[in-house]
Amino acid sequence: MAMVGKLYQGFLYAMAGIAGFMLVWLMISVTLSVVMRNAGLQPFAWLFTSSEYAILYMTMMGAPWLVREKGHVHIELITAALPAEVRRVVSRLVAALCVLVSVILAWKGAELFLGNIARNDLDVRAYYFPKWILTIAFPVSFGLMAIEFSRFVFGSDLMHSGEAGIHE
Repeated sequence: MAMVGKLYQGFLYAMAGIAGFMLVWLMISVTLSVVMRNAGLQPFAWLFTSSEYAILYMTMMGAPWLVREKGHVHIELITAALPAEVRRVVSRLVAALCVLVSVILAWKGAELFLGNIARNDLDVRAYYFPKWILTIAFPVSFGLMAIEFSRFVFGSDLMHSGEAGIHE
């Protein structure tokens, strides 16, 4: 079981690493596009499209890792004022709600993905690109986020520290 946990964690970190590379690609592609425009050249059509795809994948691939690392944004003003036992219950309820929302979004994403495959949908821009390659990110990412949020429901760690303010 420990091996499965290590593989799972490695998968999450690999996704986060790929998201980081996509952020670098966005920086390069936007800079290149601006330089080309300023030089009087027309930027490549695929440059803009690949940037759009990178924004989607970067967001979807980095989100489960952010949940694991408690890197998502949440405000602890209210939870900081609660007694420890109440804070524990509230934190677990919030995490359970996050699991529910993530499962619903994973389910709807899976429906979208399967629909794209069944209809052979294409994203037609600079080139023909199967839409399922884009929409597979939804069930995978939201499914992994549901798993990560469930760690805060059933595990010993809580999402909320009870400390208001910025802590790094």
